[in-house]
Parts: sequence; C-alpha cells; structure tokens
Amino acid sequence: MDSTSKPEGTSTSSAKSADSKPATLNSYPFYSPRFWHGMRPTAWWRLLRSGNFEISPSRIPMVISVSLTTLINTLLTWLQNVLFARRLREAELHGPPVFIVGHWRSGTTLLHELMVRDERFSSPSTFQCFAPSHFLLTQWFFRKFAGWLLPGKRPMDNMDAGWDRPQEDEFALMNLGLPSPYRRIAFPRQNQVDMEYLDLNEISATERETWLSTLKSFLLRVSVSTNRPLVIKSPTHTGRVGHLAKAFPQAKFVHITRDPRSLFPSTCRLWRSLDDVQALQTSDEAGLDEYVLTCLARMYDSFHADRSQIDDHHIIDIRYEDLIADPVGTLRTIYESLRLSDFETVSEDIQAWTEKEHREYRTNRHQLDPEQEKLLLDRWSDYFDRYGYR
Repeated sequence: MDSTSKPEGTSTSSAKSADSKPATLNSYPFYSPRFWHGMRPTAWWRLLRSGNFEISPSRIPMVISVSLTTLINTLLTWLQNVLFARRLREAELHGPPVFIVGHWRSGTTLLHELMVRDERFSSPSTFQCFAPSHFLLTQWFFRKFAGWLLPGKRPMDNMDAGWDRPQEDEFALMNLGLPSPYRRIAFPRQNQVDMEYLDLNEISATERETWLSTLKSFLLRVSVSTNRPLVIKSPTHTGRVGHLAKAFPQAKFVHITRDPRSLFPSTCRLWRSLDDVQALQTSDEAGLDEYVLTCLARMYDSFHADRSQIDDHHIIDIRYEDLIADPVGTLRTIYESLRLSDFETVSEDIQAWTEKEHREYRTNRHQLDPEQEKLLLDRWSDYFDRYGYR
C-alpha cells in the first residue's frame, strides 16, 4: 500500500503463491488518507497511548498529518451536530439490518458488493466509515471532488476501492474511539490487541452497552443518509452474533466460509498489506501466523456457542466456493432462506454486474506446504469438519 507495488513479505511459515512467484500488493499513493485520519483528538490520543507511542521514524509524517486532521474533524463534527440536529433526533433504522459475517478473506466483501446491488438495501460506505463523526456534512464534497485521493484497487486484493463502495463498520467504531482488534493495525508489533472485543464476552456490561450504543448511533446516522435497510459487513462481528441478535431482534445473518487452506495465507497477506502502509510502526511480522490462528479459533468458539440463539430463518451458511461458482444462485438461496424480498427483481442486475464489472477480478492463489496444512488441520479442526473442508 505504498506508492509502488512490491512483493509481499514472506517468512519461514508464510504461504507461497500457487505459481511460485511472490504475490504483490497493489499500489497505495502516499497522499491517500489512512484509517486514522477520520479520528477526533480523544480517540487518536487513546490509540497512540495504547501503542505506548512506539512510532517508527518513517511514520512520523503520518502522525503529524493525522494529528492536524483530528482538529478539523472536531470542528466538522460540531457543525454536523448543529446543522443536522433535528434529523439526528428523529433518526430510525428502516427495517432490520442484515449482517454478513465470516472470517477475513472468506468472501465477505464480494458478498457485500453483490447484495448492495439491490437498491432496496444500502450499506455504510467507505467514507462514512472513514469519517463517522461528520459524514452527513462532508460526504458530498469527497464524493464529488476527492475521489482521486483513493487508489483504484484495494492493496490486498483486486476489489475496487472508492468512497462510495460498501465498507466494514468496524473501521467506523474504531475511529469513534471504541476498543477494536483493528487497533492492532496501528501497532502491529503488539499483535494481539483488544482480543476480548472479538466476542464481547469478557468485557463488563457497561463496556458492552457502550459498544452497542455506539454501533446503533452510527447506523442511525447512516440511515439518515440512505433511508433504506442496511446490509452490514464486518468479519469482527462473527464472534458477536449473539449480542447483535439481542440488540437487533429481527436482524438477519449471512455466514460465509472458505477452505482454510486458502483462508489462512490470504489473511496473512491482508495483515501484511495493512501493516505496510497503515501502521504507525514498521513490522517484523513476528507472531503473525499465531495471531491469525488464534483469531479464528476465538471468533468461532463464540459463534458456535451463540448460533443456537438465532432463529433458523434469520441465519444462513454459504460457502465462498459456491458464491464464486454461481453468484446469482447463491444470492437467490440467501433471499429465499432469510425471506428478504423478491429476488427476481434484482437477479438480472446482479448477473450483469457479475459478468461485466467483476469479470476482471482474479482471486489471489496460494498453496501451503505440508507442515502448514498439518498445523491448520490441528488448530482449526472444528472449522474443517463443521463446514466440510477436510
């Protein structure tokens, strides 16, 4: 994610691409904003303090830039609260949300993109998650005049980027100052950060209520902007489904899985790409493999424990492999199982998007050495067996 494409970093336990050539990261211009540019001073200070201010010299310009931007964010937030006061007071969700959950790199982004092709739904956008405190005031400007700030592709894969693309609300929650596992991206040498927020089970009732109320407040602001039911995607929500089902009683959940032999190396690549340009310190990747292994185990322990609390017509499992092979058929199954709405009215649009706009997309290919596969079969054995990947 810097100004030139470069080979993906490798380590003794990192997966190799299937064609034995090093995978590359898409370029990310030096002038493009980083996640932290959407924070206000208090959230920014907490982030720096959580990393013990261990900032690498090469990242000092980023820190200065973010520090200045947080002051602007404060002013814009104040203006939004004044100008949109009545609309914010009257805000409501326009129907129960649909949550897309599943481990990172399991196809959640592709599924998200497909579902929001249905104009009866909406989603938090990249800009709304980037600037969650003032997007109602400023999103028109960035959409019209600042599209050039973002690269054409995401750094970790070949999905399109842009201010209006659907985005993970976890970034919004982090920028609003909530504890989040994504704070690890700022200080990757710490590795396991805010892991208790992967499932919300080991935090106090007060902390859990603060987290849920902040999520609801953000989604209400998005609803003010979109006036449609929301499709929400965050892999971090996978271990939180029990708490989300209680907070949003009629919510629907789409859970997607993928062969762990692809999931593991692709997730390692994801974190490397984010560390490369988003981090406030350089990373030696020590402990990265263990971090990926631990996250899935913790998320799915909670997911499997809480899944029984959700009505059968409110949750469905799909596989990445099926989504790639038959996007339209898979979406039809989701709509019918969750009783979302009439699928036929949107099926042609989804088919057209799949055949035209998405035809250039190519999945990054990886392979594991025998020792890595044995490790995955041991550590993620329940995932292999439960979802038929052994």
